[in-house]
Amino acid sequence: MGAQKKGATARVSEDPEELARHPLQAILLADSFATKFRPITLERPKVLLPLVNIPMIDYTLAWLESAGVDEVFVFCCAHSKQVIDYLESSEWWSQPNFSVSTIESHNSISAGDALRLIYERHVIHGDFVLISGDTVSNMSLTRALQEHKERRKKDANAIMTMVIKQSKPSPITQQSRLGIDELFMAINPVTKQLLSYEDKAENSKGFLSLDKTLIADNPSIVLHNDKQDCYIDICSEEVLSLFTDNFDYQHLRRHFVKGLLVDDIMGYKIFTHEIHSSYAARIDNFRSYDTISKDIIQRWTYPFVPDILCGNSALKVERQGAYRAAEVTLSCSAQIGPFTVIGQGTTIGNGTKISHSVIGEGCTIGSNVTIEGSYIWNNVTIENGCQLRHAIVCDGVIMKSGAVLEPGVVLAFKVVVGQQFVVPAYSMVSLLQQPTQQDSDEELEYADSSSGTVELPSDKLHGDIASHFPGTRYGPTPELGTGGVGYIWSIFEGGNDEEWRHSVAPIPTDKLAKLMLDKDDDEELLTQDGNVLSASGELKSNSDSNVYEDDDNEDSKDDYVSFEKEVEDTFLRAVHENVRVDNAILEVNALR
Repeated sequence: MGAQKKGATARVSEDPEELARHPLQAILLADSFATKFRPITLERPKVLLPLVNIPMIDYTLAWLESAGVDEVFVFCCAHSKQVIDYLESSEWWSQPNFSVSTIESHNSISAGDALRLIYERHVIHGDFVLISGDTVSNMSLTRALQEHKERRKKDANAIMTMVIKQSKPSPITQQSRLGIDELFMAINPVTKQLLSYEDKAENSKGFLSLDKTLIADNPSIVLHNDKQDCYIDICSEEVLSLFTDNFDYQHLRRHFVKGLLVDDIMGYKIFTHEIHSSYAARIDNFRSYDTISKDIIQRWTYPFVPDILCGNSALKVERQGAYRAAEVTLSCSAQIGPFTVIGQGTTIGNGTKISHSVIGEGCTIGSNVTIEGSYIWNNVTIENGCQLRHAIVCDGVIMKSGAVLEPGVVLAFKVVVGQQFVVPAYSMVSLLQQPTQQDSDEELEYADSSSGTVELPSDKLHGDIASHFPGTRYGPTPELGTGGVGYIWSIFEGGNDEEWRHSVAPIPTDKLAKLMLDKDDDEELLTQDGNVLSASGELKSNSDSNVYEDDDNEDSKDDYVSFEKEVEDTFLRAVHENVRVDNAILEVNALR
């Protein structure tokens, strides 16, 4: 289903002379080169997964068009045929003044490989926007582009501008609300040059080291842990050639960005552009999928919201943030709660309660069903008396009467859950058997045949897939109860922690309590060590050390105001997202 062009998404005007020389181009990576959405992405590419009933890539393309981009090159690798078929049959393929074309590869295993291939095609002819097809934004590019071009005129080594946004991580989980690990950036507050980039996953020791030459060369450096990388980059042509010259560059951040920051020979520079009132976020894991879905429903991403990007299925916005398609059969005794989306052709039975959830098209939901905080995709059948809390249910799934999904469950395509069967929390269930090898998150999302997985042809997505996976059983399996069909994947060693951190389900109270205890122990060790960074995060040369003493009182006032705002934001989020009271109390207490 393609997105329709609406008047609300007006194009941004640029300098006519610039446009005459170089139309604004964008590279959209339609492959995440990661495994975080398995088992779903073994059958369908991530960019085509529904986000509030609209494919993810439609949000990205709609934003690029509204931001004044003229030409988009969509790089396809995993499940490339599905992506190409979707685009060619969508309205994006024939939009006036907005060109979308595809570049296909069958052997690229990283973003670095993708950019090297694009460089060889000689299709980029100036500054370009680099983005992945799982990014949602409504920001204007005008100012960021202008800053980038002005810097380039003064300094040819200023080859990249990264878009960032404030997003204070939870003091308990040390993750952002998107479920992404705490990120540390060192930025020159005057020039906005990025000097250091480190995420917590790469810095497990809890200490950061900065090259002393950075402090010597920069009169002032601010170390941030409250910035979110939006994964929207404005790049010069040199970025592509650098990937071609350095085959070690695979990952965009871990290899390329960090590689440039430590390279003191070539002298290339990366700068930041911070947005404040606009929205920009990337869907990196199931928790960010949940968070961004809620943001869309609550219209933080306007004009890219369901009733505008709904294609041919018109949605009506109702009270309390509920959306309902025109052709929905709803029983009189059914209760539809706040921030809920009901897709076209769905039937809902007597006594069923649905809240804070997204229901796709063509679903049949029986009587006395409870659905809370869940994402039900298209053509799903849920029989009487089922219970679903904080789960993802893909196309064609059947849940037989009385079945229960505990928090964090993901049911891949066409799975059948047996009658009265309880699927354990955080279970990943698929018709496909679990690959024998666990690929790292930085490897190709859909591995080659050596890892036990293959690409599913798009023409078989909704049909019989057994013939494409020899030796795999598709009859009833005892793992999912009587009449159940599918396999419950086991969690690899060390994966338990990742499951609840990155799940659509709220973090359990016992996990939060343990994290608080661990945090207190860590703080005690740091206090004993005595090497604690100033609360402001700013590093200055010795000659400026007296400034901290003069500003102590002012910093205290700022901290108090910031604390009040954090408490208020935490409380409002708890109300909007229906967070349990004990979880909310733990979060507020941790802010102290």
